[in-house]
Amino acid sequence: MSECECLPLCPFFNDKMKEKPAMSQIYKKRYCLGGENEKCARHTIKVALGSANVPMDLYPNQIEKAQELLAVRK
Repeated sequence: MSECECLPLCPFFNDKMKEKPAMSQIYKKRYCLGGENEKCARHTIKVALGSANVPMDLYPNQIEKAQELLAVRK
């Protein structure tokens, strides 16, 4: 499996999810491992707008919210 290049520094996993390790592992397996990071809402915003523009409260599974944020920026 390939790991998303963002995972080691992702504040969502390194700060927000440290108290929920089981959920964190589920998100990591689904969105960060295996080369499917294009499905991660956080990765989508990072690629399009840069790391500084990724909302801290954006969960990886909130791709619809990410698309809305991108639509507003256009």
